[in-house]
Amino acid sequence: MAADLAAGGPALPADGPGLLVGGPPVDVTALFRQHYAGLVRLAVMLVGDRPTAEDVVQDVFARLHARRDRPAPRGDQLAYVRTCVLNGCRSALRRRAVVHRFGGSRAPALELPHESAEHEVIQAEGRRQVLAALAALPQRRREVLGISPGTVKSTAARGLAALGRALGEES
Repeated sequence: MAADLAAGGPALPADGPGLLVGGPPVDVTALFRQHYAGLVRLAVMLVGDRPTAEDVVQDVFARLHARRDRPAPRGDQLAYVRTCVLNGCRSALRRRAVVHRFGGSRAPALELPHESAEHEVIQAEGRRQVLAALAALPQRRREVLGISPGTVKSTAARGLAALGRALGEES
């Protein structure tokens, strides 16, 4: 328990029932591709929100990746990873309880993000498309300094119309 807090994340179990150290290295990539979504669902059931659940599962896979050259436990590697996720969820719940117990009355509650990491990636892609469309506009349509207000309005309107066409939007 203290090792979890000191290391900044869930400790990976050393030996457990039926898990003897010395097996082949864990194939982290295959485990991630096959079981990530299910592990996140498990973590959501335990911690109650998707962003924290995604963080826990990603931390477990990051720690497994850092240990990839070490021998893995023999036995069911998915069970090993599930145990790591459960330990990570317990640590997250402990941290949450400590914040609630000692910091709840003096400090405002932590504002948890409402969107998942995938949603953030989709938004970032949309911003990238808008910036690319802006870069494709002629300099005159992007430039507004030193121009009279009427010229700015008409140039901005033409620029927005061109951006809308470039992004496939209807006016």
